[in-house]
Amino acid sequence: MLIGTEWLIDAHECRPDALEHLETLRLLLDQVVEELGLHVVANTWHKFPPPGGVTGLLLLSESHLACHTYPEHGFATFNLHCCGPHAPWPWETRLAETLGARKVIVRSLARGLP
Repeated sequence: MLIGTEWLIDAHECRPDALEHLETLRLLLDQVVEELGLHVVANTWHKFPPPGGVTGLLLLSESHLACHTYPEHGFATFNLHCCGPHAPWPWETRLAETLGARKVIVRSLARGLP
């Protein structure tokens, strides 16, 4: 029985300025939520002092969406877990546009009982 899907996303060679900009990341995660028709229950964000990045967590009625950025390495990670069926999101295109990512790896895992 499929319970949900979890997406693990690694974005490489991103623009450091985008990875340290809290508002850019908030808007990006808001875009994911809106386009997938998800529902935010609560959220929390933390901006680390330079050269650190941003950590964000959105608690969703469907599960969660998180991001962690590392401007000093040009790297960001995202994790989206959704209970029930959901279409994939165009991570590669959107992270290239928003963060300047030159390489994006998207892995998906079916969650549930075999």
